[in-house]
Amino acid sequence: MDTTTRPPAPPRIPLLDVLRGFAILGTLAMNIWLFGYPESGGYGPVAEGLRSMFVDGKFFAMLTLLFGVGLAIQYRAAAERGHSRPSKQIWRALLLLVEGALHVVLLFAWDVLMGYAITALLVVYVLGLSERTRSAVMWTALGLHLTFVGSVTALTTLFFPVVHRQSPPMQTEEGQLYLEGSYTDQVLYRATDFLDSRVTVLHTFPLMVFLFLFGVRLYRAGAFGDDRVGRALRSRMTVWGLGLGLPLNALPTVWHDDSLLLIGNRVFSVVLMLGYVGLVGLLMDRVRRTGLVTVSLTAVGRTALSCYILQNLLASVLFYDWGLGLAAHAHHAGWMVAAWAVISLVMVAGSRWWLSRFARGPMELLQTWILARVPEGRPSSSPPPVRK
Repeated sequence: MDTTTRPPAPPRIPLLDVLRGFAILGTLAMNIWLFGYPESGGYGPVAEGLRSMFVDGKFFAMLTLLFGVGLAIQYRAAAERGHSRPSKQIWRALLLLVEGALHVVLLFAWDVLMGYAITALLVVYVLGLSERTRSAVMWTALGLHLTFVGSVTALTTLFFPVVHRQSPPMQTEEGQLYLEGSYTDQVLYRATDFLDSRVTVLHTFPLMVFLFLFGVRLYRAGAFGDDRVGRALRSRMTVWGLGLGLPLNALPTVWHDDSLLLIGNRVFSVVLMLGYVGLVGLLMDRVRRTGLVTVSLTAVGRTALSCYILQNLLASVLFYDWGLGLAAHAHHAGWMVAAWAVISLVMVAGSRWWLSRFARGPMELLQTWILARVPEGRPSSSPPPVRK
């Protein structure tokens, strides 16, 4: 197909870039605690409660939802070019799978990229099916997720009525490795423990499938559009997401019940996440698009993959013994907040500087360069209707 006759790429949706930036900074706020390893096993009930209520699980869910929105946009662009589905999506997912595997071994054991890649391989196929089938898959995935979380919570409550939190990571063999081990030792450990660390992907796979497809549904319903329909949907998401999500996510903290932590992290967090998405959208409807916060979040959102990897690299350098060794001294929540702020500022400044010179982030450019060398499939003889 002559590239000169292709429809132009769909315009970027400003709200989605801001949401991606917000989700990346929120993911850092969630992951930064994994690097600290406090000797006391926590940073105090107030800090732990606030983190559990407002951070844990929310930004993982948001990034997953937005990944589904990205798939919907790619699917629509492919349909406009006459393809039944994005012709390079399998290659894109496989590339992300490789990037995620390298990220796990070389840098961060709690990577989410591999899970997104595997989920995308299924969802891009499901998107080519009927609306009824897509809905069945979406709600079945949610049902499987709720069944798993409910079963684990019930078994924990029935057979282990007194549940103690895990030993402080600093006092475990793994914690000592990250506090005192060399970079080479850590890489060897992550490579050896690779399959065990990927079990989380299996646990969260139904949730990711649901959030991918729900993100597609929100996009096609117009939830991110700059019109009356979009504003109405965002208003409803804000009211219901915050109205239900805040009290639900407060339950594990108020009741001090560890058996509710899994439900809070894997179920209640999704409700509050939708409130966050709606609230950011409502604020975007009322602020200047050229303001400092908006521009900064947009820059991070447009370089989301690069910033995600960069934040884990910077946190490793700050906290681990082969870097500055901050984990051995960060026994107060203030240290973690300060580290989050410093890394966030570096990402904001770096992404704005980079985008002033290049159209995409460094990892995004690498992906584009590799995928440009993959042949594009032939268009369908009768292009499918474009789904909005």
